[in-house]
Amino acid sequence: MSSPVPALTSHFADAFPELSAPSRAWQTPEPRLLHLNAALATELGLDEDWLRSADGVRFLTGEAPGPDARPVAQGYAGHQFGGYSPRLGDGRALLLGELTAPGAGRADDADAARDVAGATSTPDLTALRDLHLKGSGLTPFSREGSDGLAAVGPMLRELVVSEALHALGIPTTRALAVVATGRTVRRQRPLPGAVLARIADSHLRVGTFQYAAALVEGGHAPEDLVPRLVAESLARHHADRVDADVPALALLEAVVAAQADLTARWMLVGFVHGVMNTDNVTISGQSIDFGPCAFLDAFDPRAVFSSIDRQGRYAYGAQPQIALWNLNRLAEALLPHLAADPNDAVAAATAALEGFAPAFDAAWQSGLAAKLGVPRTRASDDVAARLLGLLAEARADWTTFWTDLADVVPGPSPTPGTPAGLPDSAGVRAWREDWLALAPDPERMRAVNPRHIPRNRPLQEALDAAEGGDLAPVERILAAVRDPFTPRPDAVDLALPSGADERPFVTFCGT
Repeated sequence: MSSPVPALTSHFADAFPELSAPSRAWQTPEPRLLHLNAALATELGLDEDWLRSADGVRFLTGEAPGPDARPVAQGYAGHQFGGYSPRLGDGRALLLGELTAPGAGRADDADAARDVAGATSTPDLTALRDLHLKGSGLTPFSREGSDGLAAVGPMLRELVVSEALHALGIPTTRALAVVATGRTVRRQRPLPGAVLARIADSHLRVGTFQYAAALVEGGHAPEDLVPRLVAESLARHHADRVDADVPALALLEAVVAAQADLTARWMLVGFVHGVMNTDNVTISGQSIDFGPCAFLDAFDPRAVFSSIDRQGRYAYGAQPQIALWNLNRLAEALLPHLAADPNDAVAAATAALEGFAPAFDAAWQSGLAAKLGVPRTRASDDVAARLLGLLAEARADWTTFWTDLADVVPGPSPTPGTPAGLPDSAGVRAWREDWLALAPDPERMRAVNPRHIPRNRPLQEALDAAEGGDLAPVERILAAVRDPFTPRPDAVDLALPSGADERPFVTFCGT
């Protein structure tokens, strides 16, 4: 009989000792499972019952990762709010190792990934999934003054928001479990501590390349470090490009396309990441790190929720331009590997980066057309552009507007009236007439416009309750956002906007 203890590989630790440091999770005084993502555990081929056991919970906190595990803290750099930090890394996090997802990856991708290493015995890198912890204690990368810990509220926030994005079809890292530690964490006030177990296709970031390039430039790492990192990234995430003549250029182009698509997907559901530093931009194209994130209520391109984003650097409408800014930093790290001649390298990088705008525009406009229930055409682009202006002027609720709009065309004969959230004006009536002339499909609209999102205030109230020991409100929200298109009588507050007289909602990093 096979052991229920998951077999973790040490692929990253073995391949990139220059970018990792051995570390161990701290012991937890009284570990208690707050939530296990049973569906994700099943996808990964893990034994759900064992994970709920005392031994399983100690595995999820990193205290008992198995005899063959080699946990490491990963090193990376990053531009944080525009300021460069040359050495960040996992200061309160730990890569326990990699799981192999059953049936993950396409056969052609698997063959390509194996060929990168030049041996058919090499594992399928597209099937690897990082098991990564947050709040597991200090590491060699911890900054001065850090305690390496995390609190219950922010870890449950990451669980809820990542599950919401996943249910909406948006690439994202996912929470496997949240475990209370029994330890008190000191922030602005004492908080109950927790550890998050997170699953990701990898934790390779733009900041990883920045760190690797700086190590090589400073003579602290071999010159083949960045090319090896390029090969790893292609094999794990963009295996259809591993045979490219210029691998670094192929990787840059792939990440540009992935991030353009991801940013558009965020904005289509009103998601504001809140801290788009280069260390939070993945090479895989997955969403990662959900500290001061939030969802739009009133539509406003300038909307900012983070308490530390006082200049609006990461505002809702600024996300495409900051995504491209971050990609420029990746291009800089890859520049010596794009071409032998520096001028040619700059030209190649520029051409790759110029692909962001049309890729984002295609994803954004196609997504808006789908939300409007029509095929994308020049006419739909015009209707969408006019609508965005009307929504901003009226400060209409982003989520409610779209779900209610489908009810304007419930059958062969459109229902008279003004779309929800917009005034009864000549401009709105003209827009409505032009939109209906495109013959929108209400069922198509209902399939892409969520009824339930993690509304900011109800989610915060649920997290506050969880800190006091009551998990029922978080579980209620989780159930709703995991099934975002189905009406639920117990989730009315997740389908309605906040009151207009309430103060602006503010989120905090939680670290």
